[in-house]
Amino acid sequence: MQLIGVRDRTVMPDTTVYMQAGDLFYTGGSLPEPGEQVLLVPMPEATWDKEKAEDRLYPIGVIAAVTECMFQDYIAFVTSSRMIWSDLEEGANGRLYADESMIEDKEIVEPFRAGMQFARLLDSYSGFLDNVQGGDVFKKHVLPKLRSVTDLFCMLTIWFRFEEEDRLYLLGEDSEQKRAERMEKMLREALASMELSHGGAVERVMENERNYRETAIRKQIAFLEKQLDEMHPEGMSDIRMFEKRLEESGMNEAAMKESRRVLSRLKQENDHSPEFGLLSDYLDFMTTLSWKAPSWQPIDLEEARKRLEQDHYGLKDAKNRVIEQIAVMNLTGKVSGSILLFVGSPGTGKTSIGKSIADAMHRSYARVSLGGVRDEADIRGHRRTYIGAMPGRIMDAIHKCGVSNPVMVLDEVDKLCQSMQGDPASALLEVLDPEQNSTFTDHYLNVPYDLSHVFFICTANTTSTIPEPLLNRMEVIRFPGYTPLEKVEIGNRHLLPRAMEAVGLKKKNLVLKKGVMEKIVSEYTAEAGVRALRKRLDAICRQAAVKSWEQNGKRLMVTEKNLREYLDDHPIRHNLVPSSQRPGVVTGLAWTAAGGEILFIETALTEGSGQIVLTGQLGDVMKESARIAISLVRMKVPEQSETFSKKDVHIHVPSGSIPKDGPSAGVTMFTALLSLATGKPVDPALAMTGEITLTGKVTAIGGLPEKLMAAHRAGVKKVLVPKENEEDLEDVPEEIRNLLDIHLVEHLEDVIRETGL
Repeated sequence: MQLIGVRDRTVMPDTTVYMQAGDLFYTGGSLPEPGEQVLLVPMPEATWDKEKAEDRLYPIGVIAAVTECMFQDYIAFVTSSRMIWSDLEEGANGRLYADESMIEDKEIVEPFRAGMQFARLLDSYSGFLDNVQGGDVFKKHVLPKLRSVTDLFCMLTIWFRFEEEDRLYLLGEDSEQKRAERMEKMLREALASMELSHGGAVERVMENERNYRETAIRKQIAFLEKQLDEMHPEGMSDIRMFEKRLEESGMNEAAMKESRRVLSRLKQENDHSPEFGLLSDYLDFMTTLSWKAPSWQPIDLEEARKRLEQDHYGLKDAKNRVIEQIAVMNLTGKVSGSILLFVGSPGTGKTSIGKSIADAMHRSYARVSLGGVRDEADIRGHRRTYIGAMPGRIMDAIHKCGVSNPVMVLDEVDKLCQSMQGDPASALLEVLDPEQNSTFTDHYLNVPYDLSHVFFICTANTTSTIPEPLLNRMEVIRFPGYTPLEKVEIGNRHLLPRAMEAVGLKKKNLVLKKGVMEKIVSEYTAEAGVRALRKRLDAICRQAAVKSWEQNGKRLMVTEKNLREYLDDHPIRHNLVPSSQRPGVVTGLAWTAAGGEILFIETALTEGSGQIVLTGQLGDVMKESARIAISLVRMKVPEQSETFSKKDVHIHVPSGSIPKDGPSAGVTMFTALLSLATGKPVDPALAMTGEITLTGKVTAIGGLPEKLMAAHRAGVKKVLVPKENEEDLEDVPEEIRNLLDIHLVEHLEDVIRETGL
């Protein structure tokens, strides 16, 4: 008889089965015809990799008659007896043929016994069968037909899904009693599995119903709460208030996720617990912080220029740079370009011009003072792990101004300090770096915040104390200080009207005669900025307010003669150049945090053994300049070398209570010593600045604008400046350049020629 293999399926006797042609093997490429009988033999999965056909096929199969071939190559078989095959042969057409012999059943079970046994078993699950799909059909139409173990076996294999191992066992077992026992075990396991699946399905249905009900109830509660909130907004609960704010906040995804997590924790806390307060503070900060990126609005350059000119006199370079920045922002539609760093003496308008820039750009203004900050948490914020945690100064300023794109002035970045609490300057790198600040993460918020819309402006008195990595992220704009003429204009235009308004004086109540403002600037102020001038004008207005009240609003006139009556301090004694000077004394120029100042380098030879005596609280750099100057004088005047060797050289810089240091006194010290050695005096109206090398080269210095303004104020007529600072002369006000005779020197020979030594 022809043998056909069936892959991964065990065909049972006395059943009707439908199989696809692709599941049949060893057919020789053609399917059996209707009415033909074949032997269907299982091919278990474990035997698929065998080489020989007899090793792939199960030793027992069933006789099957082909009844019909249907659409899509489906074939219907009616099976009958179980057969053992042997003597397998392969025909010329690729088909397999074998001899078959019927299997004789042993230990026959009595008729109806097996069927009734399993009927009772199934009947015990009648409640279960009533609740499963098709259970009633099984009870009505399947159970009555069970007449033997074989019938039961065949019907159950169709109705239930058994393991292939069990099906092969039932197919091959010749003991009807053992088959019955195996089927009882299989049936119990199948029914238990079905019952478990049914229980799980019922539980899922119940769980879904609970979820649907809970969702519906919550929606009803939310609707009712919303109605109550609209009717009584003042009685809204904190939880509902935060939920409403979250919906309207426009947060990014990370911030919304973190806020909802905190809100969930808040709902579980008692109103009186410390944790409740911490969570509430956090949600209040997050929901009132501006998250929405503002749309770009073009800025009128002419209006911005007029506003800057109206609020500030002078500062030409700073104003031009700000206008350039605004023009670039108009073209790009975003904050772009370098971070501006305004560097200059106190009172020169670095901070106040930031407010004017904000007004010119129609943006909110925020100021953050960084002077003395030594804790990194002041920049990055505190982690929310303890009571008292708060955001950093940057995020706090943005929160207070209520927008995400303010003009923010970071004041005194040169006074940041390192400590055990970290390095604030390093934390500031992320804030000011355009490549990083779009995802700035404050430790208190614990989510990224976009700082790229903020227009940052930094201020400092000097760049020497700013770390190099931080300084590289900023563009330095110098504020050289104001000339006397500019101070007078600022006093008349801005400071005096503000001072009068502050004390309630009208224009008709107080008049400063011509020359008064000039005298206040020249005799009562000694700085590059205008803070001292503002204090003097405030003092005058206060005194004028007292007298105006006492004299019933009588008009007061302040003149140069009665100015002292309105000021409560003495005029400042500036260092002024004398009409003449002895040999060994030369006028020098110095830079201070309050602006420029002149100083006198004094030298003298005293009895001794060739030592160098330095007084005046000189720093290490000035001490080295002094030693270099002495060596150069010995080389220039070799005939005086013996004198310098036998006597002590004393170098003194007056105002000994003030520490002095910096690389700009070398030329002055050399000139003073050369004047001492040659006995020739130097014109005191000739001032100089510059550092020297041992080869006699004059090198560049800093703070040139402030130094030249101090020279003009002290009565200096002629100034020697290093040639390397020639470009810096453009930063000096034209008024000062025109009043001073400035000479550029490159070598000590140029200094000797200009001084006449």
